[in-house]
Amino acid sequence: MVVMIPKVHKAVFPAAGLGTRFLPATKAMPKEMLPLVDKPLIQYGVEEAIHSGIQNIIIVTGRGKTAIEDHFDVSFELEQTLEAKGKKDLLAIVRNVSDMINVAYVRQKEALGLGHAVLRVKELVGNEPFAVVLSDDVIDSEIPAIRQLLDVYEFYGASVVALMEVPGDAISSYGAVDAEPVSHNSGKDRLFRIRNMVEKPKPSDAPSNLAIIGRYVLTPDVFASIEAIEPGSGGEIQLTDALKHLLKNRPIYGYRFEGTRYDAGDKLGFLKATVEFALRRYDLGGEFRAYLKQLKL
Repeated sequence: MVVMIPKVHKAVFPAAGLGTRFLPATKAMPKEMLPLVDKPLIQYGVEEAIHSGIQNIIIVTGRGKTAIEDHFDVSFELEQTLEAKGKKDLLAIVRNVSDMINVAYVRQKEALGLGHAVLRVKELVGNEPFAVVLSDDVIDSEIPAIRQLLDVYEFYGASVVALMEVPGDAISSYGAVDAEPVSHNSGKDRLFRIRNMVEKPKPSDAPSNLAIIGRYVLTPDVFASIEAIEPGSGGEIQLTDALKHLLKNRPIYGYRFEGTRYDAGDKLGFLKATVEFALRRYDLGGEFRAYLKQLKL
């Protein structure tokens, strides 16, 4: 008997955080709307979901996040102005943003942790698998990172988290996993079956240098695990703790994705991403590279 593995049709974007690391810029603007060259951070994640075959987006917002809703909405006045001035290229860019997805919004009244944010979408997701994308993690890859996880999910029918090797003491800023390699697609160094996970461990207590990065494909039974756990690190409902609870009954895999991840939730990471993304642009890269070369560093 062949078991049909349900397809993933929805991607969840938690976006209710306060963005305190970017104050004062984020006092009146959501951190998800900070521009990386000329696109807001959240749009990179949305485009990754689209290129992975997902067009139904659920954004978990909070107070002061209306700019996100406005960004993915139709802007009649702007479109009329651009059309009247014959600026067809800019008009196409603006319309593409509002046309690219089917989007729904859920409010998270208090920022009580990533697990709590995910739980807020329970009614909209229903009894379906779904992806979770953290906009802070911008991943540049030939095959979209979410698509890489979906390929694993569609083979095993189990939850999958994105993994990355993290050097030294930096592991204490992440969820770390204890995992065993699994042979997959003729390789033995990318797919892992997770045995345990620890949220923000001390470097001496970390089970490995493999950290969970902001991409997940989750089965709907994760909601029951979120509801079952107590607040963890920082007094928040941690998604890592919920996945650890889920591990008692269901397998979870980790995939060391192919690509470069930028921590755009960190000022230095955001600056690195800005420089590297600008250098890759056909319309900016040449002049920007020439400018950087003439700086007396």
